[in-house]
Amino acid sequence: MTIDGPEQLAKLKEIGAICRDVLAAMGAMVRPGITPRALDEFAGKMLAERGAKSAPKLAYDFPGYTCISVGDAVAHGIPGDIPLKEGELCNIDVSAEKDGIFADTGSSFAVGKIAPELQQLLDTTKAAQRKAMYAARAGQPINVVGKMVEKEAKKHGYMIIEGLNGHGVGGWIHEEPTIPNTYEPRARTKLVEGQVLTIEPFLTTKSRHYVEDIDGWTLRLAQGGFGAQFEHTFVVTKGAPIVVT
Repeated sequence: MTIDGPEQLAKLKEIGAICRDVLAAMGAMVRPGITPRALDEFAGKMLAERGAKSAPKLAYDFPGYTCISVGDAVAHGIPGDIPLKEGELCNIDVSAEKDGIFADTGSSFAVGKIAPELQQLLDTTKAAQRKAMYAARAGQPINVVGKMVEKEAKKHGYMIIEGLNGHGVGGWIHEEPTIPNTYEPRARTKLVEGQVLTIEPFLTTKSRHYVEDIDGWTLRLAQGGFGAQFEHTFVVTKGAPIVVT
């Protein structure tokens, strides 16, 4: 989607704030012993209270209000009943719709106390997302995102999962363009002022690829190790992005 005026921007900011608030509230509840299902049910109630609908349910009939991925799962995890354990990473992805406008955000959280190397993975992934998002300015080629993510990943010896990318958003949960997290020299399409995008790097300690679980949804690290993801919805400008989540 490309923003067509102040009214549309206001709606985007509203659904963005809802997604941000739900993610923050869920993150504050992450602790050893709580189940992903309990987190997800809380999210469903909070979305309803704010007049929003779960995008995964609305668009794909996903069996959860949010995606919660734990352990070697890095994306699209179905919220289940296995309690979170001390030292794990838990990724939560919240996307929702209100008044026909969609927003999408995500974050990886530490469950209790985690090893220093996992904290570095979280910090690096978060930094990669922020730096790539601020580099994504109108007039820049779309591959500036992958270039920045690769730079941050290589600096700390991390890998990037191939095939999990950022995307357009707004009129639907997943729109064009695809925003790769790896540098592709031929991807010279220019970013346009007013475009609504997500940037969501997936950095890992061992895996470059994912495999789909038998549940048909959960994506797991093909070579094992640990993974992290951070995501925001924003509007492209000639300067700093308008971050709505």
